[in-house]
Amino acid sequence: MARDYYGILGVDRDASDAEIKKAYRRLARKYHPDVNPSEEAAEKFREISVAQEVLTDPQKRRIVDAGGDPQEQGFGQPGGAGGFPGSGNLGDIFEAFFGAAGGGAGGGRVPRVRPGNDALLRMDLTLEECFTGVSREVTVDTAVLCDVCDGTGSASRSAPETCPTCHGQGQVTELQQSILGRVQVARPCHRCNGSGEVITDPCENCGGDARVRARRDITVNVPAGIADGMRIRLSGEGEVGPGGGPAGDLYVETRTLEHPYLVRDGDDLHVTVRVPMADAALGTDVEVGLFQGETTTVTLEPGTQPEATVTVKDKGMPRLRREGHGSLVTHVDVTVPTGLDHRQRELLEEFRSSTKESAGVSSRSDERSGGLFSRIRHRFGR
Repeated sequence: MARDYYGILGVDRDASDAEIKKAYRRLARKYHPDVNPSEEAAEKFREISVAQEVLTDPQKRRIVDAGGDPQEQGFGQPGGAGGFPGSGNLGDIFEAFFGAAGGGAGGGRVPRVRPGNDALLRMDLTLEECFTGVSREVTVDTAVLCDVCDGTGSASRSAPETCPTCHGQGQVTELQQSILGRVQVARPCHRCNGSGEVITDPCENCGGDARVRARRDITVNVPAGIADGMRIRLSGEGEVGPGGGPAGDLYVETRTLEHPYLVRDGDDLHVTVRVPMADAALGTDVEVGLFQGETTTVTLEPGTQPEATVTVKDKGMPRLRREGHGSLVTHVDVTVPTGLDHRQRELLEEFRSSTKESAGVSSRSDERSGGLFSRIRHRFGR
């Protein structure tokens, strides 16, 4: 006797895939081995898993609805031991019951004129082009309307006629031997490919498809502020559909090339500046080059510490389709001089003897003042 897969999951026979999956998740939370380690729960979990797999598979669900059980041993296997003699494979059984794919139950005509597919290409941009925006021509290899027949598919530009083989139905029926005897099976019409219409005088250029492959140049306007991985949609610039159907869309995905010293993070730009120890102690100004020849001055106050950051507002990337800019975040890398000459060493010795600071172990109390100990803890996540 066939198992009641609907009853196992507690759903109606007309339940949608979403309802079936929801019921499965609800029961799985109750019977999953990680939650309920008992033998009964394990068996129940296997049962609901099989039921969910069967009912979310359209072909297996058809068998269940027809009163069968796709999990029964030998069901759908080739004829011979354990199988149905002469039944063929599972696909043949479905065709015997329901007709071939695209015909029979749920089948019918396939439109001759159909929408085209979308197209995707990728474009490399410099960070400056992302900052300013740019117009760029791209070459697309895609399907376009046939210019010989003006997209009709007909040499005389005449309208399509009803297919004489299927009489406009888009499918034909054939007698086929099955486990139930000789049955009628519906298949797509080979002459019109299931559309029910034929072009009586196909265009020699496009073969009646009303479209041909061609290369064409398209201008892509990239807005200022665009970020890595974003896509620009060009409506109707994709592939023309079969039979001269409406074109799909073209999507241009951007990839930002690496800048020599600027790093983007959202609308902000980050830059690292190397500052000699004396400049960090006494304070200094650093010029940072941006885009289109613009520079900005970053002021380092006296006593600037290693790994300090200085933020300059409105010097970052333009906000996409909004007003304003992000910030320029400057990271300070203080450098210690090496290869001192005699005079430089004397001056540093004099400076060291005049200050009360000395080398020593940093304590946890330094964490409250944001010292090096705090930065080490932060870096190692402690």
